[in-house]
Order: sequence, then C-alpha cells, then structure tokens
Amino acid sequence: MSNTRIERDSIGELQVPAEALYGAQTQRAVNNFPISHQRMPTQFIRALILAKAAAAKANVDLKQISEGQGKAIVEAAQGLLEGDFMQHFPVDIFQTGSGTSSNMNANEVLATLASRLLGEPVNPNDHVNCGQSSNDIIPTTIHVSAALALHEQTLPALLHLVEVIERKAVEVHPFIKTGRTHLMDAMPVRMSQVLEGWAQQLKANIGHLQGLLPSLQALAQGGTAVGTGVNAHPEFAARFSQQLSNLTQVHFTPGKNLFALIGSQDTAVAVSGQLKAIAVTLMKIANDLRWMNSGPLAGLGEIELEGLQPGSSIMPGKVNPVIPEATAMVAAQVIGNDSVITVAGQSGNFELNVMLPIIAQNLLSSLELLANSSRLLADKAIASFKVNEPKLKEALSRNPILVTALNPIIGYQKAAEIAKKAYQQGRPVIDVALEHTNLPRSQLEVLLDPEKLTAGGV
Repeated sequence: MSNTRIERDSIGELQVPAEALYGAQTQRAVNNFPISHQRMPTQFIRALILAKAAAAKANVDLKQISEGQGKAIVEAAQGLLEGDFMQHFPVDIFQTGSGTSSNMNANEVLATLASRLLGEPVNPNDHVNCGQSSNDIIPTTIHVSAALALHEQTLPALLHLVEVIERKAVEVHPFIKTGRTHLMDAMPVRMSQVLEGWAQQLKANIGHLQGLLPSLQALAQGGTAVGTGVNAHPEFAARFSQQLSNLTQVHFTPGKNLFALIGSQDTAVAVSGQLKAIAVTLMKIANDLRWMNSGPLAGLGEIELEGLQPGSSIMPGKVNPVIPEATAMVAAQVIGNDSVITVAGQSGNFELNVMLPIIAQNLLSSLELLANSSRLLADKAIASFKVNEPKLKEALSRNPILVTALNPIIGYQKAAEIAKKAYQQGRPVIDVALEHTNLPRSQLEVLLDPEKLTAGGV
C-alpha cells in the first residue's frame, strides 16, 4: 500500500501522507516553508479550533450551513481538543503573513473529521470556513489565544507572585538592612519595604495589563477579507462572539471597527509592550535577589536563597541563584519578543497586517514565559529565602551614611567630615560623631537608630 494519497486544490494535484487529516493546502505549506521546523503555538491552535466551533454554531443559527454539518464540525473540534491535536498541525511559524496556511490547515482537518462523523462530505472552504476569511479569523485567534493565556496562566501567576511577596514582607518586617543607591551604601530600609516596593511594581503592571483586556477581547471576526464583511451574514460577528464566549467562559465582543482590527495589530503591540514592562520589573526583582544573595563571604550575603542544585562542575560546594538567573533570561527574551512584535506591528499594509503568525508566536511565548517564571520566582526563591541578620547588623553598625540623620543639627559639611573619617578608620559612625560633636551618646543613639530612620519603623 502507498503511504501517500493524491489531493487536489485550485492549483492542481499533489501527494499527501495517507494517514494525514489535512489536505492539499496544508501540504503545500509544509512543502513551501521548511524554515524553522517550529509549529504554531499550541495555545494558538487551541483557540483556532475553538473559533471554528463557535463559527459553526453561529452559522447553524443563521442557517448558513445545515444543522448536521454544524454539529459534525463542533464534534470534530471537541474531539481534537480532547486529544493530541498538535500532530495534525504541521505548518511552520514562518509562513504566509496572513496565516492562511494555518487557517486552511484547521479547515481541512475539521472537514475530514466532520465528514467521517456526518457520513457525507463537509467542505473545508464552504462549510468549516463559512462566513470567514483568513484575514479575520487569524487576527481573531491572536486575540482569543492571548486573552485565554492571560486569564488562565499569566494573570493568576502574577497575582500569586504578588501574594507570596506580600506574605514574605510580613515575615521579614523586623529586619533592617543597609539601603543602596548607585550600588553604594545609603540610608537604612526595612526588608519589608524592599519587598513591598516589588509588590507595588507588579500590582501597577497587572492593573495596566487588565486595562487592555477589553480591547483584547474585541474581535475582528465578521470583517472577512478586507473589513467589509463580504460573504458573512450581517449577524455573524455578534453570534460568533456569543458562541465563543459560551465555549470559553471569557466575554468576547465584535470589534467596533473591523478595518482597524484586520489592518493593524495595535492591541497585540500594546499587550506586548505591557508584558515588556513586567519583564523589566522581574529583571529588577531577580537582580535585587542576586545581589542580596551574593557571596556568601565576599559578597553582600544579606539573604540565603534556597540551594536547588550544585552551582559548578569544577568548584565543589558552590551554589548559584539559579531561579533569579532563569527569570532574568526570561525577561531578556520577553523584551526581545516585544521588539519582534513592534516591527511586525508596522506591517499593516492597507487592509491587512502580513506578519500575523510571528506576532502570535512571540506574544504567546511572552505570556507563557512570564507565567511560568513568575511562579518559580515566587515559590523557589522569594518564599524560601532566609535572612542573614548578623550580616545586616554588621553592615548597619559601620554605615557612615547614617550620619545623614545629623544634618539638621550639625550641618551637611560637618556630617560629611564625620562620614569620611568613619570610612577611613573603619569605625562605627556613632563613635566618630561622639568625638567630633558636642552631642551626648544617648542623643546620638536616638538620632542614629536605624529603626527610627526607616520612616519611624512603619
């Protein structure tokens, strides 16, 4: 028996693997784009299958396809989602810029399965793709897949990270450390204040991200080829969004202007920009953790991160801050993804953006990377680090910058002289201040108390 079969499309005949659920147009894409050998993201294909099911339900309601055809398409979609569906979607990320190859891949696979279920032909173009164009279903799928990733993965992970940081802040509140600006000794801060700063950065970013959800959940579907809605029922966009909302439990709506949603990818660019901002925040948190953990002897040694694995193949006993390092690499990748999306977003030529697949790939990659790394950072770095209190106290006792508290009494110039002598002599600032001012030790102890210098201990 031959391991291939002959399929036909508008261009002609070609061979397709005998067992493949897809047809000629998918095979042409496989032949034409052996570029990265990376398939479209799983989240994207899942959203595309869900969109096809929603379209079938809407088209049955509007009597654009038969009830039997629609039911078979929906059952085929459900069956795919319950199994290893990615094996049926071999098209490379680097394909036609509209994503037509991925759209036809879905149409052909669902048509094959639906035809088997119905016992009569279901056409990939006339039935599965009814009322649709690649030019509206692919932008729609980008929005849907990103919205689902945000609701199911990224936002829950970021909120978990905030919760863990705030819980750890309560735990470490009693500890006071040397603050640093320009990586140089500065006035003291509470450990809790450091962590609360991280939490607030994340909360602000989460708020900005949530503010983009209404735009992300507004869909291009119904615009078909160029935004005019040719060949789609006038009520299709509304019915489609309602059916998709029912399937996903996320509220989707028709876009206010379908020309804008097909001709541009401004919402994806905006979401990616906010993900970049979150990556910048995670990079700051990761680097703070690495610095505080540095040493343990020749570095700051203020905290001890959980030891998760040996840190060197040649230096026994070395343990590295692997989770913050991995998080920093994720941040770098997300920033890079945003650069790609920014360039791709500029490829909206007249009525269509023609870099849709790479926008989908990079946006979903950023969402997944941030979700996974946020949970790891929360659970394997922040929740479990230990504070090295003796190291904190030692550094504080010798921190000449505490003399800043004396400025209102002795003046900046005199305080600077005391600080320099304390540095030069390696002595506690209180001892040097006692020698160079008329202030009694009891008053100096009050003025230079690190706890009082952290905003009254609040």
